[in-house]
This record gives sequence, C-alpha cells and structure tokens, in this order.
Amino acid sequence: MSDIPVIKMRPKGGAEEQRMLIPSESMVVDALRGAPAGKLSDLAEMRRALAVKDGADACCPVTVQQHLVHISEEGSAPFWRVVDPDRPFARRMTGGPDRIREKLAGEG
Repeated sequence: MSDIPVIKMRPKGGAEEQRMLIPSESMVVDALRGAPAGKLSDLAEMRRALAVKDGADACCPVTVQQHLVHISEEGSAPFWRVVDPDRPFARRMTGGPDRIREKLAGEG
C-alpha cells in the first residue's frame, strides 16, 4: 500500500463535507511505534493526529481497525498500545485481551 495520503471528501451532516484520511497500514504502524511504551494510548487521539498530520478533518476508523487486526496477526508493530483490552474490539486482535495486557505489562 502506498504511503501517499489518500483523502476523500465525505458527507459530515447536512450540506457539510469533511476531508477523510484513508491511512495506509505503514502510516498506522509509524503512529503505533510513536506511542509511549507500556501505556495505553487513546486510539481516537491517534486517528486525530494522523488526520491533522495530513491536513484532513478526520481519519477513517474502519480502515484503522482493519489495519490494527492485520498488524496484530503479523506482529509488525505494538498494536497493544492503542487497543483497550476491556473493549470488545480487543477480541479481534491475535491473542485477544490477555495478550494486550501481557504486552503492556512487559513494556512497563
């Protein structure tokens, strides 16, 4: 996948539109590697930072979640830094909530 930011115009509500960043997996990997080790960071904040970095209003949450699932399967980046083990989404990660807790504890 290309590292060139893809920004699409999407309806925001009413007649408004927003610029939606569709991040590449490598963009998400870079953001994960920049998250503090041993600490659960806010996934929504990571998406906001990705959007701002590339001049968008928002970052596609579905695309980010798809990338996180793939990253957890490949073990290519510390996904556990942004996936809350107490949220249902954590069950989609390889190893589930227990692996996330172990990885966070191992870094701290």
